[in-house]
Amino acid sequence: MNKNGIIIELEESLNEFQLLVSSFNDKQMNERTTEGSWTPGQVAQHIIMANSGFGDVLYGTVEQTERAPDLQIDRLKDIFLDFTSKMEAPDFIIPHDKKYTKDGLLTAFESMKRKVSKAVSDLDLTQTCLAFELPVFGFLTRLEAIYFVIYHTKRHANQLKKIKEFRATE
Repeated sequence: MNKNGIIIELEESLNEFQLLVSSFNDKQMNERTTEGSWTPGQVAQHIIMANSGFGDVLYGTVEQTERAPDLQIDRLKDIFLDFTSKMEAPDFIIPHDKKYTKDGLLTAFESMKRKVSKAVSDLDLTQTCLAFELPVFGFLTRLEAIYFVIYHTKRHANQLKKIKEFRATE
């Protein structure tokens, strides 16, 4: 397992998302493209909530893994990077419908980013996390949890790109 490669992949994913969030002003951050869609601020808040939760899971209770620690990574990739599929977020990571500020979101995002990145460097990624059981997947290893963060973030970076494209055609 090449931790430097994992860190690079994580940083690229998170940095791309951060740049996309930075590209919206505060007014745009709270505008919907269509009825019922999330605003860019809600997309950013969703990623902060989900990825911060995984940051906590990474540092939570673990046990030795009885299977290949990367077993679920391809499945996570296939699901989250299939941009043709529509997914529903679980209630506990649905962002509130409120006004978000770019600076507030970027500060919270940066805090989450540091915590998750530090986990890759500091922790044994082969261990299974017991603090949260992901629906359909079960308990993930730390390595799989990191890739959840990577692919989930890429999925929502794509969502922000589509919002930008929609704005450009208005």
